[in-house]
Amino acid sequence: MAKHLDLGSRGEQLAKELLEAKGYVLLETNWRYRRSEVDLIVKDGVILVFVEVKTRTTAYFGSPETFVTPQKEKLLVRAAHAYMQQSEHEWEIRFDVVSIVWESEEKYTAAHLEDAFWPGSW
Repeated sequence: MAKHLDLGSRGEQLAKELLEAKGYVLLETNWRYRRSEVDLIVKDGVILVFVEVKTRTTAYFGSPETFVTPQKEKLLVRAAHAYMQQSEHEWEIRFDVVSIVWESEEKYTAAHLEDAFWPGSW
């Protein structure tokens, strides 16, 4: 596996563990809709949460969450809409980002940004 894909997979696994430790219920991982992929779909109580996980080895060029572009947000919103229609979810939704700087196996920082963006906030 390519190094960046391995880093991304490890970041997603860590994000799952962090969210589950907070009491979130995991519904989907790497859910795809056309050109979009939602890293994690979880429930926080009755709120359906679409989570983008950004993992980097350094914050030198900016914190990982700054790499969630307006284009990526639009793709996530489209995927969220399709997921809600497909699964007939009728409750509140939210878009979160889990930002991870993974310097080594022993040293990483992770931040969970709730309500990281809202559709149309571009």
